[in-house]
Amino acid sequence: MSDLEERAEALDAADELAALRELFVLDDTVYLDGNSLGALPRHVPARMQDVITREWGSLRIRSWDESGWWTAPERVGDRIAPLVGAAAGQIVVGDSTSVNVFKAVVAAGRLAVAGRDEILVDATTFPTDGYIAESAARMTGHRLVPVAPDDVRAALGPRTAVVLLNHVDYRTGRLHDLPGLTAAVHQAGALAVWDLCHSAGALPVGLDAHGVDLAVGCTYKYLNGGPGSPAYLYVAERHQGAFDSPLPGWTSHADPFAMTPGYEPAEGSVRGRVGTPDILSMLALEASLEVWEGVTVEAVRAKSLALTDFFLECVAAYVPGGRVTAITPAPHAERGSQVSLRCDGAEAVMRVLIERGVVGDLRRPDILRFGFTPLYVGFADAERAARILAEVTGA
Repeated sequence: MSDLEERAEALDAADELAALRELFVLDDTVYLDGNSLGALPRHVPARMQDVITREWGSLRIRSWDESGWWTAPERVGDRIAPLVGAAAGQIVVGDSTSVNVFKAVVAAGRLAVAGRDEILVDATTFPTDGYIAESAARMTGHRLVPVAPDDVRAALGPRTAVVLLNHVDYRTGRLHDLPGLTAAVHQAGALAVWDLCHSAGALPVGLDAHGVDLAVGCTYKYLNGGPGSPAYLYVAERHQGAFDSPLPGWTSHADPFAMTPGYEPAEGSVRGRVGTPDILSMLALEASLEVWEGVTVEAVRAKSLALTDFFLECVAAYVPGGRVTAITPAPHAERGSQVSLRCDGAEAVMRVLIERGVVGDLRRPDILRFGFTPLYVGFADAERAARILAEVTGA
């Protein structure tokens, strides 16, 4: 056994979160793609069997009241809230991330001071955020200004209405300065909208503490909600009274079952709803969130940094020089919970890694991504992944 294997064994033995792995359906594969799709918690199938056979099969329409289906978007939102540093009553779950980005950007533009006509968007953003922001700008008469996150402060001005940024870059794993950038956006008189898809459930966010205006995120990555599980929308309490959704659906009406022709928005986070909730996915997500009972985001963050540090150390020790280059920042303050490596022939390398039991993913043309979900990834996983990567790239 090598020194690194021995260290991995010792680190796993001392890991306070190690026992959580047993809560998930896993095998001998090293699963490092939880930043795309989280693993299945073991108890979710039984919960869904009950939802399908009893709540839907037996109670049928009665479950909207008797099983709490109608209030699920806000109830599940309150379960997510502590994981992103938000008080209850500010998050509603439903729709996709893309739909919620649209709601957030347009609503932020309506909240902005009159006369401000620019929307700043991360020039390296995940494609859907850019597509949605561009469409929102066209529809609202705003000018879209793509800008690198490092240049946001310099780009802010009297015309800036909204700034849409990603907390963690999906390619590189770089963690952006949410507190500092939010403060700069506010100092310029604009509103900050953050995409938390690659940070929620992996590291502290602090939405309330840092005064974020609106935020969106998915739930199928580090929150393990399942493929296509519903996304969420955060609207800070101070904005809820004036929040003007561009998608005023019937379930966000103050009295949805009155079926009146005129729209009157509900109070609070309910305004972020649109249509009928996707109950099966919603309740699978709610069940999945039970794995967070007694777990702090701070403990998860500490393990995440230790895991990614150790993986990078193993890569440096094992992989032949020049075969891969880390593009994820080394400083902890700039790192999310993934490690991205630039590699020639990345597509073929990832294909062989998966065949050999190390599952990461690829961002074309040359980036290997490895996501570290601290609830179920251990240090032995990190060591094994680096060792097999060395064998594949050194072949």
